[in-house]
Amino acid sequence: MFDFYIRHEYWFAAVQLSLAMLGMGATLRIRDFAAVFLKPRPLLVGLLVQMILVPLSIWALISWAVPEPGLAIGLALCAAIPGGTMSNVFTFLARGHVPLSIAMTAVTTLACLVTTPIVLGLLIAQHMPADFDMPAAQMALEIALILLLPLLLGMLVLHFVAEIAPRFSRYCIRGSIFCIALIIIGATGADRIDMVAFGTDNLQLVFVMLVILIVISWLVPLFLKLKSEECTAINIEVTVRNGNLGLLIKASLFPAVVGMADPVGDMVLTTVLAYGGMAIMAGLGQIFLHGLINKRRAAA
Repeated sequence: MFDFYIRHEYWFAAVQLSLAMLGMGATLRIRDFAAVFLKPRPLLVGLLVQMILVPLSIWALISWAVPEPGLAIGLALCAAIPGGTMSNVFTFLARGHVPLSIAMTAVTTLACLVTTPIVLGLLIAQHMPADFDMPAAQMALEIALILLLPLLLGMLVLHFVAEIAPRFSRYCIRGSIFCIALIIIGATGADRIDMVAFGTDNLQLVFVMLVILIVISWLVPLFLKLKSEECTAINIEVTVRNGNLGLLIKASLFPAVVGMADPVGDMVLTTVLAYGGMAIMAGLGQIFLHGLINKRRAAA
């Protein structure tokens, strides 16, 4: 049973990401971004944090902690991927600037076609085997076909058949979550995920990465005097990342093979899932805290 998952791990990852992007696209209109791009300062601050400060911070963390290769690659992968659909939902629930969150997601998703291979190459080249060649062209093609194309198709659904778009989006997101559950079950059943073997020290390092992202994505916008709801959007967008894309890239870089152990690939998978779980818990806390702050400021 679990051999079936191992043989088709890549397609489990591809389907869950495609469904997530279809669902996200069915909530987006071009006009949603107009106000954000007319006054782009908050967006530029968010992109500065997401695309420059995050990779630099995780590079510093990896250089300081010198983790084993699988963990280092997993942390770098989490740093290289953009925000995802969940960040937009959390921003809405936290009374944040939803158009800014959506714009950040859209821009970084488009940019990751180029930035993700570059960031990974810079952060993890020293942790890969000497004969390993980063498949940047392959990654870019996969991102375009499995991430950007479904996003565009979802936007077309909203444009041409708007009456079914909300239901379509919900079913796609639920399908993506179901596929992620299958990935967790399949990987655990095939002994690809072993939290005991992963160890508390490694979990602590993943937690440290989460704390770093939360802190810089809150303090930088605050220091630059952005509005409270804009700080909320950037904080959540940077924290809650597109783990769906992380799972796809992991499956592409470290494809599972039946009967063959892959401790590095398994650790990368566990790191991505561990960060995703922690980020969702942190996002729930951010909803409460930011919602309270923004509600009080709106009432003032």
